[in-house]
Amino acid sequence: MRTRSESSELAGEPARSRSQHIRHEPEHSSQILRFITCGSVDDGKSTLIGRMLKDMDLVPEDTWESVLAESERGSFTRDKPDYSLLLDGLLIEREQGITVDIAWRYFATSKRKFIVADCPGHEHYTRNMVTGASHCDAALVLVDARKGLLAQTRRHLAVVALMQVRSVLVVVNKMDLVHWDRARFDAIRAEAIAGALQLGLAEPIVVPVSAIDGGNVVCGAPEAPWYEGCTVLQALETLPGRRDQSVPFRLVAQWINRPDQDFRGIAGQVVGAPLKVGDAIQVLPSNAHARVQRICTFDGDLQHARPGQAVTVVLDKDLDVARGDWLVKASDVAPAVTNFIEADVVWMSETPLLPGRRHDLRIGCATVPGSVRRFIHRLDVSSLKTHEATRLVCNDVGRCEIVLEHPIPMDSYADSVETGGLIFIDRSTFRTEGAGMATAVAGRNVVWHEFAVDRRIRAAIKGHPPLVLWLTGLSGAGKSTIANALETRLNAAGVHTMLLDGDNVRHGLSSDLGFSEADRMENIRRIGETAKLMLDAGLVVITAFISPFRNERQLVRDLLREGEFLEVFVETPLAVCEARDPKGLYKRARVGQIPNFTGISQPYEPPLWPELRVDTSGAAVAESVHPILAALKARGFHV
Repeated sequence: MRTRSESSELAGEPARSRSQHIRHEPEHSSQILRFITCGSVDDGKSTLIGRMLKDMDLVPEDTWESVLAESERGSFTRDKPDYSLLLDGLLIEREQGITVDIAWRYFATSKRKFIVADCPGHEHYTRNMVTGASHCDAALVLVDARKGLLAQTRRHLAVVALMQVRSVLVVVNKMDLVHWDRARFDAIRAEAIAGALQLGLAEPIVVPVSAIDGGNVVCGAPEAPWYEGCTVLQALETLPGRRDQSVPFRLVAQWINRPDQDFRGIAGQVVGAPLKVGDAIQVLPSNAHARVQRICTFDGDLQHARPGQAVTVVLDKDLDVARGDWLVKASDVAPAVTNFIEADVVWMSETPLLPGRRHDLRIGCATVPGSVRRFIHRLDVSSLKTHEATRLVCNDVGRCEIVLEHPIPMDSYADSVETGGLIFIDRSTFRTEGAGMATAVAGRNVVWHEFAVDRRIRAAIKGHPPLVLWLTGLSGAGKSTIANALETRLNAAGVHTMLLDGDNVRHGLSSDLGFSEADRMENIRRIGETAKLMLDAGLVVITAFISPFRNERQLVRDLLREGEFLEVFVETPLAVCEARDPKGLYKRARVGQIPNFTGISQPYEPPLWPELRVDTSGAAVAESVHPILAALKARGFHV
């Protein structure tokens, strides 16, 4: 996922004598086209680019000789060599004959400079294709003339559309294998244009090609006198380059540059519009104001900075600016500062994306905890139709609503690819699991109101602090029995309690939910929010839920204040629970009558570090309640 504010061209420390180093940048630089090649497996992406480089005399002689020698060792000849060897550099790629990672190549003509990303075509490597597309301004999509548009081709078109790639060039390759059949080309062309328009892309240029023979790659194809359009190279030389961002000035703070006590600057990349010395700026989300005193680079100071430049901005006053904060011009309409985002998501992890599961969301240079609230739809890339969804699995594309745990500034991805993208990061492994493109960014205009009577006053009236006692364990472990006995003891001692039981909650609050992993996550999320409200009322909340997944229990713990969540693991063994089987559930689960049954067809993840452990397999109910009462006494309860 591209985050251009993370530019490798970091702004350096200030020049010692700024008066000697003020520079005036040229208004324009040479136009560069970054484009991605994508398509299904063995459509000939690497062969096409290799042939183009060779026909343009951009391959060194010694490199070409090694390609010829390697071709002869394979199934090719010196007369018809394997042009893909110029790009497939990894051993696994050469062994399997496919591209598995992104290969970046650089070349230029008299008209333009190019950076090409040769991306893998197999569905398993869609995540690599997303990474490549996020850096590109155009896409070259290959289609095998024999096969037409495949599901993976449509998937790539969908990703290209999501990533706001401006221009699409569809190359119908291997026309020599269908004898340059015009009718076949016309049918593929019509299908490609219809699919692109359905996804919201501009009408693509479609070129018939034989990459292995060079027809319509750099020079025309004598075999296709009926085709009067451009070659692939001619199309690339005329495709529109990077589109202008439709947002005003932004600078996302990448680093607070403080080499000594006399200098403090905000380093980042200029996005959207230029910045000049003297401009009045606003810091988001704090809304603090200042003026630009200096614009520093490693080579010296600037009077103004243009979009794309990495600079260090010095303000005329010291403000509390942290990494991830935004600088915007005070005269511009400020972007939304929100904790609610609607986004298109490409999921890249083997672990499904589920509602309520917490992730760290990297947005610009800020990292914010958040979770999916609900899925709006999943995109079927084969039919390009949308369907209802409760999860996204690896390589799925869908739209969802995301709730962040605190508000941050953000643009839509259509307005700015630099400030409208996000990535999902697993909180335990720190692995990137998905990429998102904001489609709607707006505050929900929902404000938390503080009242005169707060939780502290309510707790003082009750004479004890609020607390959640979270009992977790297998079905039949004894959670509800212990919870019932515990609440009886606490009420007798004058403690104000509320017991939330798994079965009882599903009669009302969660009556619309089933027992899939996604529904279980949503059930626990609702219970956590309900328990949080009850803590505000000053109550001791006792819960008895299987809650089989560690991350859902952590989700509830994170909702509450430090020390307000006491996890009690009722660790009765499965064999004991199954022998008890008071509701006959295990027996039915064993014969397949109850799907997704915890302990049988769905796993239970035991707590790693619970505050208490209780084993009811050989203990009476009173003995199981005793350690919980002892823990409460240690916390100041009179029980």
